[in-house]
Amino acid sequence: MSRKKLFKPALLSVAVSTAMWSGHGIAQQTDAATPNDDVEVISVQGIRGSLIRAQAVKMDSSSIVEAISAEDIGKLPDSSIAESLARLPGLAGERVGGRTSGISVRGFKEDFVGTSLNGRELIGIGDNRGVEYDLYPSEIMTGATIYKSTDATLLVQGIGGTVDLQTVRPLNAEETLTVTGVYENSGSDSSNPEFDNKGHRLALSFVEKFADDTIGLAVAIATTESPNNQQKYGVWGYADNGDGIFLPTGLDTQAISTELERDTISAILQFRPTDNLDIVVDYLDIDYSDSGVLRGFIEPFNVDPASVSGSGANSTGTQVGANPVLRTDPLQKDGELQVFGLNIEYQLNDDWTVEFDAARSESSKRDLRGESYAGLARSGTLTNDQFGTRDFVMSQDGIFFTSSTGLDAFADPSTLQLTGPQFWGGGLASLESQFATNTPRLDGATDADGNPLNYSFLNAQDGFLNFADFEEELTTVRIEAQGFLEGDVFTSITFGLNYSDRYKDKDNKGFFATDRGAFPGSQAIPSSYVFGLADLTWAGLGQVVAYDGFAPYNDGTYEQNDAGLLEPDRLGDTYIVEEEVVTAYVKADFATEISDMPLTGNIGVQYVQTDQSSQGFLGIVGANLRVCDDNSDNVIDDSCRRDIGADYSNVLPSLNMTLEVGDNRFVRFAANKAISRARIDQMQASGFVKFNQNIELIAIPNTLEDVQNFGTPWSKAEGNPRLRPLEANNFDLAYEHYFEDEGYFSATVFYKDLTNWTNDASANGELINFRNDPTNNGADYFIPGFHDRVAEETRLYGPANVPYSVGDTISPPDFGTFAFFEDGLTGSVEGLEITANVPFGMFADALDGFGIAASATYIDAELDNGAKIPGQSDEVFSLTAYYAMGGFEIRLAGTDRSEFLTYERGGSNKISEATRDGVTLLDAQISYDFADSGIEYLEGLRISLQGTNLTDVDEETIDGNGIVTTRRQFGPSYLLNFNYSFY
Repeated sequence: MSRKKLFKPALLSVAVSTAMWSGHGIAQQTDAATPNDDVEVISVQGIRGSLIRAQAVKMDSSSIVEAISAEDIGKLPDSSIAESLARLPGLAGERVGGRTSGISVRGFKEDFVGTSLNGRELIGIGDNRGVEYDLYPSEIMTGATIYKSTDATLLVQGIGGTVDLQTVRPLNAEETLTVTGVYENSGSDSSNPEFDNKGHRLALSFVEKFADDTIGLAVAIATTESPNNQQKYGVWGYADNGDGIFLPTGLDTQAISTELERDTISAILQFRPTDNLDIVVDYLDIDYSDSGVLRGFIEPFNVDPASVSGSGANSTGTQVGANPVLRTDPLQKDGELQVFGLNIEYQLNDDWTVEFDAARSESSKRDLRGESYAGLARSGTLTNDQFGTRDFVMSQDGIFFTSSTGLDAFADPSTLQLTGPQFWGGGLASLESQFATNTPRLDGATDADGNPLNYSFLNAQDGFLNFADFEEELTTVRIEAQGFLEGDVFTSITFGLNYSDRYKDKDNKGFFATDRGAFPGSQAIPSSYVFGLADLTWAGLGQVVAYDGFAPYNDGTYEQNDAGLLEPDRLGDTYIVEEEVVTAYVKADFATEISDMPLTGNIGVQYVQTDQSSQGFLGIVGANLRVCDDNSDNVIDDSCRRDIGADYSNVLPSLNMTLEVGDNRFVRFAANKAISRARIDQMQASGFVKFNQNIELIAIPNTLEDVQNFGTPWSKAEGNPRLRPLEANNFDLAYEHYFEDEGYFSATVFYKDLTNWTNDASANGELINFRNDPTNNGADYFIPGFHDRVAEETRLYGPANVPYSVGDTISPPDFGTFAFFEDGLTGSVEGLEITANVPFGMFADALDGFGIAASATYIDAELDNGAKIPGQSDEVFSLTAYYAMGGFEIRLAGTDRSEFLTYERGGSNKISEATRDGVTLLDAQISYDFADSGIEYLEGLRISLQGTNLTDVDEETIDGNGIVTTRRQFGPSYLLNFNYSFY
């Protein structure tokens, strides 16, 4: 019997419908063909079986989709669903801390992609709407469907598309009991002594049926400990030295070690007492902790000009006056996600079915990031400048130090001091009187009258504690009815009503840390803190003392001052956002013929009514130099509180058509309007007014022209709770040819007309008057004695070279920048996707088992203001080559994406933009399934060895000139997997 005769799409559809389920997909199902008893049905497992099932989903869908399918619960080949998604056509993965976490669909970051679990919207655990896909272990998943075109019943939408993750429905699946054990080695040794590079995963999953197959229970339990080690080369930025050489302005070299601990429970109970009634109750709990440390040198980078040689970003030279700061930044992120769901489906008669679905999701996270400083002495101390020099070589690979003097002191805990070596205490200016001392600085610094300067608040920052708390809740209720129609064209109709209520808050906190017991002196690092030595030899920085950065916070060594009372952007990033959304929808399926060619599809519309609001604060420093606390009673002033909202509606039409132009050849067309709701952090009601205490900026003249030319110390930023959703009119045209069970070719062109995109108005450089703020009822933010300065010497001040004499008052300009968000930006995205899955057995029997799955995506995107779309790479490629036969399987997979814009957590726990350089990743897996081994007691065993990032590719962040500002080296990771199914 030839392979060609086995290709029966109808049989594939039947197989998929029994193995997979999604909440959206149940509304899409049509009558499947009844299998022919005379046809031999062969069960194909492993990667080939997954390709067959995924291909059947794609072929059978009325929308343009991609799919992942596992043969059973817990048998996806990757450690998280993110890694599997990243290899699909049109999708691109983004590494966060060395793990694939973010997913872009057609050039749109996950914030602009709808994500659902069995058709229900999923919430994230970060600042925004995007889901961290690596949070979901593969052991609880049976697959995923990615909708690139939408229909009216798809309630979770995004401009980029929708990712629907799927778990099992026990009565639709085979009974099984599977145990999984995985040993993990991150490949790179830890540079920090308190961490290693070894981890593990354990999982138990089972599906059981009871009471004559009327009750089904599926449970998956998984626990993970996964290490991650990085070598980070970073700079603050670059400055041209005048000879065409870009020298770093600051050094940021760190050894980073983290360990992810994740415990997951998924339980699904299904009750089907009759053929007409189906009840499903499901629960998901993911509890995770990600702890770690960043340890290394972060400091200004002063260079001896005479020592520099080279060109561009490639140079050699000598760092002088280093005042080194050994930073120990402990990390602790803890979070939990819980999802409860109920689905009831009742078939009223042969034609009509009604469905009720309700779900509740809750998530919480605390992101704690400490900072502890150490050095040779406190800032302002003569010995602080006696470190010596460092000779360096700089290239696109980072800064490497070839020689240095005095570095051994950082490996000696008896010499190293727990103190702040830099003058970083400017944020404590409001507490000047508390940190005033009568102790003259040892560096001999004097004021304008020649009097010695004393240690003050400028010398008082020995560390900092950042932490942000997030809470999110989502309640959804849906009622839907589907009926079959007896007509010449329309075959069925589906209509329903969906209600969702979302709540999200963020509490941004921070504390300045000072070793009060030692200030203005310093103390050696207590021996009880010390773990040993950390290795920075890979950067030419030798070994350094590794100590517990949380210890001085926990034992009271550090006095902590609330930064929320001193820095307005803390309160200005604390907020609540709420949304109530009601969606009414209707979809009609049709089937007809054009020139004897079957034409099927659907047409529909959603009406979406939204009521959104945000509560927050406008952080302002008051006359008492406290933020929004005029009475100094630690109670936020009512005048700082803000409550803003909006309500509006959207109409979202959709059309999907599939024309079968030949045997297993289809032309698909889709048109729809889709929305992605604005980023949560952009919708916040909060904002802040900040002032830079740099005297050179304060001295800029009070004219618009000078402010535009030279800058300003004033800045204001705020969110916009009235932002409308991002909107796009989407068009897709696809050709698909299915020529084998696991073989097809497709080509899709798509166009997205972006009719509304959020405009970051800070890019426009809008200026307002901070003595008479037109956006805040004419508020005057100037505080005499705090926002002005007294000249301490006679000279020219600021970039405008304004002359001041000793004792003159230097007042700031009235004007400053105003950053905000507004609707109205437009743009377009056009692209081409080409996919080919080719089993080589179709060419020759000797090649049976060999095959490739390849895809290429080309995107041209443009926003009218020239900005980039987050997540958009111009080119994305994926290639998987495999061999699978007789239980033996080998897979080699590569992905490649070009440069793209993303987000990362910056200072003060806020999100900032970053540009990642393109990256090519290579993974491999080899496995053996003992099912056909003939060894009875091993027939349920499958062993696999997997390697990721085999070519040790770094993650690079680049600036506007294409010069690398941060490079992270993770190394490869290896996983040894044992999977045993008892039945």
